[in-house]
Amino acid sequence: MWQSDKVTSPTGPSNVRYATEPAARARLWWEIGIVLAITVGQSALYSVLSLVRASLRTTPIGEQQTQLNPDRDAEILWNVLYQFLGIVFALALVAMVLYLLWDPGHNALRRIGLDFTRFGGDLGRGILLAAVIGIPGLGLYVIARILGLNVAVVASPLDAAWWTVPLLLLAAVRAGLTEEVIFIAYLFDRLRRLGWSWWAIILSTAALRGAYHAYQGVGAIVGNFAMGVVFGWCYRRGGRVMPLVIAHTLLDVVAFVGYPLAAALWPGIFAPAPTPTPAP
Repeated sequence: MWQSDKVTSPTGPSNVRYATEPAARARLWWEIGIVLAITVGQSALYSVLSLVRASLRTTPIGEQQTQLNPDRDAEILWNVLYQFLGIVFALALVAMVLYLLWDPGHNALRRIGLDFTRFGGDLGRGILLAAVIGIPGLGLYVIARILGLNVAVVASPLDAAWWTVPLLLLAAVRAGLTEEVIFIAYLFDRLRRLGWSWWAIILSTAALRGAYHAYQGVGAIVGNFAMGVVFGWCYRRGGRVMPLVIAHTLLDVVAFVGYPLAAALWPGIFAPAPTPTPAP
């Protein structure tokens, strides 16, 4: 059984349908578990295990590296095809989550604010959010690298080809939609229906976002947890996920496309970690 309750905030969804009966609550928990198991929850678990494994290696974390957009094949045609299909199938998972959010008679995209009805304002807020998150986040990454708490994050190939930038732009859109639609729009809706308080939702989803990026190191956990708190608070206040998607996409575009320049100017911080020479 579902019970509707009006939201007092002038923004965001017009009502919340709380799950009041055990069967409805159990169904929601099963749905959340399945969604997380095949999307960001699965990635978060592998990410934490990756950090644990990196910590157990004899090589210090600061001398290790990870690649965000690695090549999928040595041949250009197949590499482009596999990377493109990877993006398409990741976006299919986002489409599945949006389908689950789609109640009969209610447009899910409009309800979570993932439409173009207020694009000018969403764009302005997204750019502002990108600056607010991106500048301190870059500083945190630099500090974490200096302290040896983060691996070297290779955001994009240093030998860019004609197809590199378009694929990186698509990868940035994929990351923005995946994280903001699932971490924010979907989990906020489902956990609110289970009766969670707003701050419990904001902090728990921020913690999951931090775990999702744990493979990069401690600095990434802290930075993404803070990002999750800020984004969650903004969504609670504004009720629109579009500014968050725009901000996240812009952050990744700058990181992916600007990485070769950063690696060339500050190789000690951004360049890939040197490959150890095998013992004779």
